[in-house]
Amino acid sequence: MPLKKQRIWYLGLFTLFVGGVTLIVLSTLNNHLLFFMMPSDVLSLKPTQPIRLGGLVKKGSLQRYKDSLFVTFIVCDKNNEILVHYQGLTPDLFREGQGVVTEGVWTGELFQATSLLAKHDENYMPRDVAEVLKINRQ
Repeated sequence: MPLKKQRIWYLGLFTLFVGGVTLIVLSTLNNHLLFFMMPSDVLSLKPTQPIRLGGLVKKGSLQRYKDSLFVTFIVCDKNNEILVHYQGLTPDLFREGQGVVTEGVWTGELFQATSLLAKHDENYMPRDVAEVLKINRQ
């Protein structure tokens, strides 16, 4: 094979390789860059879709079950609320009236959480999310 054709062949393989790696990296980043969805957004999703749900833990909704790590609570935004079931240890900052982000599956009726993160104050959130949380605290 002539040298010119060989270089074009290698350049094509290199371009294909770089494109494939870029596609893999971007698809992985896309999954991890999602912050979370508010309850109003989640209600329009199809069931069994894994997502991150964020909002406030509604006051009076947190129930811990004796001799178990099972917890139920309601996550709310300014318009809607979703019942969450979670089995596991809860973070120290997790309590009613505080922000929470939980990962899991929306079943269409409730959110089955697999992990739970307590949110800090509004300084660490996007401005529009902080506004929604402030409205719910009043």
